[in-house]
Amino acid sequence: MTTVEKTVKQAGRGTAEKPVVKTAEVATRTDTSPLVTEHGTTTIADTVVQKIAGLATREVSGVHALGGGAARAFGALRDRIPGASASAGQGVSVEVGAKQAAVDLELVVEYGVPIAELARAVRRNVVGSIERMTGLEVVEVNINVGDVYIPSTDEEPSSGGDRVQ
Repeated sequence: MTTVEKTVKQAGRGTAEKPVVKTAEVATRTDTSPLVTEHGTTTIADTVVQKIAGLATREVSGVHALGGGAARAFGALRDRIPGASASAGQGVSVEVGAKQAAVDLELVVEYGVPIAELARAVRRNVVGSIERMTGLEVVEVNINVGDVYIPSTDEEPSSGGDRVQ
């Protein structure tokens, strides 16, 4: 708070000026972020935003996987190790500031899904999840569709047509 001093002319007393002290509340902080309060500051780590974005993306129907080919291959290898868990942040990179965040996603989509509609749904879910959970403003969500998943007949159980048993 600051004190604002004004000089006013007194009516009916000629041209004499008299200083009058008035107090006015002048905001010294223009932050509207819920992460910055008079009691302290909350800092959100990049990995927290990365995991939220990854999980929010996987919730959208039509997203088959996250990450490029090498990241998915490494993830498949990690899945074979007992006790290892899949990374929720795979295929997600973020930049986090004091009040804002930006997200980049690398997606594999399922064949037949309209990609533009899928991208809108992913953006809506990612922005909503990050802003609701962290209070950060999401300024952009960039989506790179790197592959299309096409189910092959090799992945379906065979129907007794095996030549050798």
